[in-house]
Amino acid sequence: MDDDKVLKNAADTAWTVYRARHPEVAAHDTRRCLLERHLQRRWEEHPSDTEELASFGIAYLHRLPRDEC
Repeated sequence: MDDDKVLKNAADTAWTVYRARHPEVAAHDTRRCLLERHLQRRWEEHPSDTEELASFGIAYLHRLPRDEC
C-alpha cells in the first residue's frame, strides 16, 4: 500500500537525519517507536508526502525531552 510506503520512508528519513546529528542515539532507541506513532497520527489527521512527514518527524524528535526516552 502506498500509504505504508510513505510513512515508512518518512520515518526512515527522519530517523536517519536525527541520528546523524545525534550519534549517541542507538539505532533501536525508543524514540524510533515514538516517531513512528507520531507520524502515523499525523498522517491520519493530514495526509501528506514523504518529505513533509519527514520534516514533521525531525521537528518532533528534537522536541522530545531527553529524560523521557
